[in-house]
This record gives sequence, structure tokens and C-alpha cells, in this order.
Amino acid sequence: MNIVFASDSDYEYIKERDHHMLEYLILPKIRQNEIFILKNDDCGNIGWMRYSYFWDNTPFMNMLWIDAPYRKKGTGTKAVLFWEDEMKRNGFKLLMTSTLASEEAQHFYRKLGYRDSGCLLLEGEPLEILLTKSL
Repeated sequence: MNIVFASDSDYEYIKERDHHMLEYLILPKIRQNEIFILKNDDCGNIGWMRYSYFWDNTPFMNMLWIDAPYRKKGTGTKAVLFWEDEMKRNGFKLLMTSTLASEEAQHFYRKLGYRDSGCLLLEGEPLEILLTKSL
């Protein structure tokens, strides 16, 4: 598996699959290197990861998506560790992410050293768990 910064040519791939982001934000995030593409040598793109900044100063992983056939094979771990290395290289000392309490991802992030740091409860939604990790 390879992890690369998304490029303008990945716009359609992201637009067709990432339904949690406003379309007009895709190109700016690509151009700011805030989206990574996960690639498999055999079949091309197998997922993506995107992030932003909480409080405009703390990297916050907004989305990690891996196509079903590539899950539970270390792909997610590699993607998160790649992102962590990039953020450390850029001088950041704290990272954040979140997951719904109803999702298995909370256990994945805890295994990678993320700690529960708070929560958010929106009407009609499961509890959103905020997680942080010091680098």
C-alpha cells in the first residue's frame, strides 16, 4: 500500500465517495495537502484520509475511509501512523479525532494511543467521542 497526497486528479474520486464534505471544499483541501489517498498497487485507490484543524491550531482527523476488502489488514494503522508522522514533521505535538460511540473505530484509535478527551451530544445522534494523542 502507498499513501500519497491527493492531487487535482483525485477530485472526482473524492467527490463521488466522501459524502460528509461540502463539494466546494474538496479542491482547496487537496491543494492544502489535507487529503491523502490510499493506493493498492494491484487495483488503485482503496481509500482516503482527510483532516483539518480544531481551533485552527490542532490537527483533527475528520475522515478515514478504507474500502471493505482492505479493512482489518493494517491499512488503517498505516494511514494513521503516516498522518501522525506528517504532523510531527510539521511541528505539531497534539492530534485529535472523533468517532461515534456506536462505531468500532473508537477501539482502533485507543489501540493506537488515542485517549478519550471529551464528547459531544447532538440531538438525535449517538454520542461523539473526542480523542487526542500527544506526539
